[in-house]
Amino acid sequence: MTSAGVSDAVSSPPALGRGDRTVIAVLLVATFVVVLNETIMGVALPVLLDELHVTASVGQWLTAGFLLTMSVVIPVTGYLIQRVPTRVLYGVAMSLFSTGTLLAALAPGFVVLLGARVVQACGTAIMLPLLMTTVMTLVPAARRGALMGNISIVISVAPAIGPTVSGVVLDLFGWRAMFWVVLPIALATLVLGLRRVTSVGETSSTPIDVGSVVLSVFGFGGLVYGLSSIGHAGSASTALWVSLTTGVLGIALFVFRQISLQRRERALLDLRTFRFRTFTLSSGLMMVMMALLLGVATILPIYLQNVLKLDPLATGLLLLPGGLLMGLLAPLVGRLYDRLGPRVLLVVGTVATSGSLWFASTFDTATPTAQVLVFHLALSLGLAFSFTPLFSSGLGALPARLYSHGSAIFSTTQQLAAAAGVALLVSVMSARTASLTASGEPVVAADMGGMHLAFLLAAVLSLVTVAGAFAIGKGKAESPA
Repeated sequence: MTSAGVSDAVSSPPALGRGDRTVIAVLLVATFVVVLNETIMGVALPVLLDELHVTASVGQWLTAGFLLTMSVVIPVTGYLIQRVPTRVLYGVAMSLFSTGTLLAALAPGFVVLLGARVVQACGTAIMLPLLMTTVMTLVPAARRGALMGNISIVISVAPAIGPTVSGVVLDLFGWRAMFWVVLPIALATLVLGLRRVTSVGETSSTPIDVGSVVLSVFGFGGLVYGLSSIGHAGSASTALWVSLTTGVLGIALFVFRQISLQRRERALLDLRTFRFRTFTLSSGLMMVMMALLLGVATILPIYLQNVLKLDPLATGLLLLPGGLLMGLLAPLVGRLYDRLGPRVLLVVGTVATSGSLWFASTFDTATPTAQVLVFHLALSLGLAFSFTPLFSSGLGALPARLYSHGSAIFSTTQQLAAAAGVALLVSVMSARTASLTASGEPVVAADMGGMHLAFLLAAVLSLVTVAGAFAIGKGKAESPA
């Protein structure tokens, strides 16, 4: 049997037309801009905690709340993509994002800023599934690796350079400028997209199931809220367990309802995608990878500033090489995927990711910044070799009729995992720091103790991805199990 993409390449499918290339290019640029906001708060968080007078467990909602909103809204996008013309849906998404960005720039305090981030997230939630579905619809199988490499730049590089962008802007202008810088770019992309984006595929008129939307809100919202409460509520908190129980029951009822509705082709998310083994495994591994990426991306700037005493600009510059490395590697990984398939690339990526996190678990209050740079470069390399194979093999295993649902499920699960990763690692860090502080440890030593435990937990979780890499298939369309 040949490697993924090799047999397809023999037939030399024609290159994309100019119109199709334009649609994909505009969607890539727009998605890059909106995804950048997923980690733009990383370096700014210590500054915001001080200026807005909130604790770390509360302030982390500026990131976790953004991701939680996405995990609640994204399930609806599988429905929207099939029923709303591409151009109209693009306009709605970028208008929401631009409005949220303006509100964030003008926010007088934490509550308004959090609300603005929620509005931003509503726009961001639409863009990623819209991009992936469009690529899967327009691009022949033999060329998808290269295009998914470009999507990997959006998924991984935009969050990776978020700390650098925010660090530079914070140092020069203050936290509000992070949003003033993004706003004109978002507006320009909105105008360009409305002029150039055309509709892809056919639309239908099936009504939305409101019950599914309500259940997704309670399920995903309850689960992530419960995880985020661990650090400051304690395991004995009644509210914590009520939230977690509500989340688990909500998701269970959501799944049951989708199974019932998909028999009539009315599911908000068609869960028949999980009958395809490679899709299911890729989705699970992507969840772990996103939890690690966003969790570590939130903790690392706090470590650099609160423990190693770097300023926001130095923090951003230290993290820049990793983001650039991911950008340089993404097209190469895409081409290698078309030749080799997913497994070899995933083994390299997951081993590099896990090794870097175990290395980070040895950090202390005297760790040289050069070692932190080496860690971040190794982590970036690992993620670059992981994202493209996971996206391409997972969605490539599905039939065309399930692309929009597969894209929405991929995005929903990874954003939920990212929100949970941020909430879990920050909560573990906060709980351990509070415990050490109560026992009389100095502030810096207590902070370091909390971060050490968080890095160690991330390293243990990364072992799951190494094992899973060996189980990924060839990346070809499959028959349902």
